[in-house]
Amino acid sequence: MWQAITRLFYLLASPKFFYDFSGKLIPWLGFATIVLLTWGIGQGLFIAPPDYQQGESVRIIYIHVPAAWISMFAYALMALAAGISLIWRIKLADVIATSCAPIGAVFTVIALVTGSLWGKPTWGTYWMWDARLTSELILLFIYLGVIALRNAIEDPRNSSSAACVLSVVGVVILPIIHYSVEWWNTLHQPASIMKFGKPSVDVSMLIPLLISAIGFQFYFFTSLLMRARTVLLQREQASQWAQDVIHGTQSTQSNGPR
Repeated sequence: MWQAITRLFYLLASPKFFYDFSGKLIPWLGFATIVLLTWGIGQGLFIAPPDYQQGESVRIIYIHVPAAWISMFAYALMALAAGISLIWRIKLADVIATSCAPIGAVFTVIALVTGSLWGKPTWGTYWMWDARLTSELILLFIYLGVIALRNAIEDPRNSSSAACVLSVVGVVILPIIHYSVEWWNTLHQPASIMKFGKPSVDVSMLIPLLISAIGFQFYFFTSLLMRARTVLLQREQASQWAQDVIHGTQSTQSNGPR
C-alpha cells in the first residue's frame, strides 16, 4: 500500500504524467462539484430554516463560510507547495504554488464581500476594522503580493523563489485568522463548527453547510488542476510531449489503433 502511494507521488512528479492524470480527474471532480453545490446551496437557500436571531440573512453563510475556509486552505496548500519547491526544486510543486494564488485570492474576495453583505443587516455596517475581517483582508494582500512578485521579476527562477519565500513567511496569517476571535474582542462570533466539542449549529443548517463546503472543496481542486495544466503546458512548451499536446498529435495517437 505504502509502496503504491510512494509510486503514485513519484509518477505525479513527472509533468507529462501529471498532465494526463489530472485531465482524467477533472471531469469527475467537476461532476461531483455540480452535484454537491447544487444540493448544498439549494438546501441552504431554499430548505434550511432561518436563524431565530439573524432571520433570512443567515443563508449567506452557505457561501461565505465555505469561501472563507477555502481561502485559508488554498493558502496552506500554496505555502506547502512553495516550501517543497524551495527545498527540493520540484517543478510541479512550483506549478501548484503558482496556480493556488489566484484561486485563493478569488475565494478571499468572495469571503470578504459576502461577509460585508451579511454584516450590514447583522452589525448595521458593511465593514468594521474587526480582527477577523482585518486579518482576512491581510490574507488577500498577501495573495496579491505573491501574484505581483511572480509577474514583477523577469527571471522565472528568481520570481519563483521570491514568491515561494513570501508564501512560506505569510503562512503566519492563518493561525491569526483562525484564533482572532479568541485573542481579541471582536464583533465576529466565535467558532461554531471548527472547534473542540459538539458544533453549536443546528443539524438542519449544519448538514447543508458541510455539503456546500465539500462542494466548494471539489470546485477548488477542479479549478486548481485546470489552471495547473495550463501553467504546466506554458512552462514545458519546449518539450516534445507539450508540443504533441499543443498540436493535438497526442490525442490522435492515443485514439488510434494500438
